[in-house]
Amino acid sequence: MEFSIRTMKPEDASVIVEWHYPDPYSFYDMTADEDDLREFLDFENWKKDSKYAVCDGKDNLVGFFSFDDDNGIVDIGLGLRPDVTGNGLGTEFVQAGLSFARDKFRPNHFRLAVATFNQRAIKVYERVGFSPIRKFMNNTNGGTYEFLEMIADSEVGTDKDLSR
Repeated sequence: MEFSIRTMKPEDASVIVEWHYPDPYSFYDMTADEDDLREFLDFENWKKDSKYAVCDGKDNLVGFFSFDDDNGIVDIGLGLRPDVTGNGLGTEFVQAGLSFARDKFRPNHFRLAVATFNQRAIKVYERVGFSPIRKFMNNTNGGTYEFLEMIADSEVGTDKDLSR
């Protein structure tokens, strides 16, 4: 699938919060955490260059990325539309986001956090070059959950990375 990435509009965010994933991935529903939902819909306080919509070749919204540049490390948040998940597009989707962020932010590293139960996503992140750093507990979605922090070199997935 071809992905195009553009600045997210409030209308995109309003559609994304309606996405509902099957269990156990319902954990990632935007409505699962009131604070996250409120922050995601607080359009006027979005940090500049932080939220992006991802569309397919027919301009259908299929996912999103959020990026936060933290002194050369770009923290990544992401999501694919529920009906698109589990279809083998994860690697291509993550690589598209990394390429976009690499061009926009010129980071030294990428970092993300994923719930440890989400082995499907962890495999995708490892496939594109992320390595686990640490596990930590996080209070979210009405409970305390274990997460895995992962990091990747900024050249992950590029020709330069592949030539090593």
